[in-house]
Amino acid sequence: MNIQELHSAFLANPSVSTDTRKIKENDIFFALKGENFNGNTYAQKALDCGASLVIIDEEEYYIDNRTVIVDDVLTTLQQLSNYHRKQCKAQVISLTGSNGKTTTKELINGVLSTTYKTIATKGNLNNHIGVPLTLLSIKPDTEIAIVEMGANHQKEISFLCSIAEPDFGYITNFGKAHLEGFGGVDGVIKGKSELYDYLISNKKSIFLNADDSIQLKKLATYIKKYGFSIENSKYYNIKLVEAQPFVTIEADGVILKSNLIGTYNFTNCCAAIIIGKYFNVDLSEIKKAIESYTPDNNRSQIIDKNGHYIILDAYNANPSSMKVALENFATLKKDKKVLILGDMFELGGSAMEEHQHIADLALDLSFEKIILVGENFNTTSTKSIKLKNFDDLKVYLTESKIKPKSSILIKGSRGMALERVLDII
Repeated sequence: MNIQELHSAFLANPSVSTDTRKIKENDIFFALKGENFNGNTYAQKALDCGASLVIIDEEEYYIDNRTVIVDDVLTTLQQLSNYHRKQCKAQVISLTGSNGKTTTKELINGVLSTTYKTIATKGNLNNHIGVPLTLLSIKPDTEIAIVEMGANHQKEISFLCSIAEPDFGYITNFGKAHLEGFGGVDGVIKGKSELYDYLISNKKSIFLNADDSIQLKKLATYIKKYGFSIENSKYYNIKLVEAQPFVTIEADGVILKSNLIGTYNFTNCCAAIIIGKYFNVDLSEIKKAIESYTPDNNRSQIIDKNGHYIILDAYNANPSSMKVALENFATLKKDKKVLILGDMFELGGSAMEEHQHIADLALDLSFEKIILVGENFNTTSTKSIKLKNFDDLKVYLTESKIKPKSSILIKGSRGMALERVLDII
């Protein structure tokens, strides 16, 4: 069965699955492999669960004519998604960046869905598997697909572009994320800019933050760009009114009050506004979409628990996002500020230096209490409270209660799972 034939089968049953625990009737099951599992071994279970077809790459697991043997299941999934993308009328907007990808994607989708039929990456399924799954969710009536792209090494964004073939693109920022895989900050810029490289070489349109010197320099001579700026009159002007605690914006004389905290979310909102404007979405609809968006999944969530004002930002962390989160927390007009910070991962040889910088910054900003958790933070030289792991944090918080009605920022990498603090406070 070639890709065209497989696509015909997909159109007859346009839903795919890579997990037999979540399979639905008539799904096409792709038997992917991982370090600790072999999807081929679940071929029979997939059929028993109602799959219409099973795609495998090991002959010994062939069952009957409902089983399709290919050279490589993952490659086939990627090829099918690219073929499907080419058959669809939907325009594809891709976005990447070090911080804010998922929030920006949700804001863009919220704005565009007021006027168009859209689909967008679910959660953060933004890698070499997630991007194909997103593309395969494009329906015949989909007009715009918003595809988030994540990467932790060179050439990954370039590869994802070859699958998604975006018509438009936006890079949120270039920060200190995945330094180990990218080989430093310059490597991050080079890797994320692969989206620019694809769009420029294919004469596609680019959205940009014209106040970002890196973006402005890289796109200086490119014509098909549309950007926003606080002051540069060559671009669409948007003003930050305040962020106490929520970001409030002025665009074309209209005030938009978001439910997002932190000045770092200002540019995320701006991207959604400029993209909405490009696609002729009425500003009143843009306003409704941005004002109705509420973050979840441990991303800058505001939680009131036992009298505490809690900012839960524990989905992920890197030196750039940690820095802006601390600086924003310092500006909030709140009393009894407490920091609970967890280790930042994937920093390679920069780990000790970057954790020390954050520990120093936390002290410089003069919070009432600073609690640092994890092996990396534990090696820093600081007067703050240092704990080796979450179990030690649990003991500390149980024995040393945080003062009533405190303001608490909780932030760390996903592997630290600091949202568990909520069960203790």
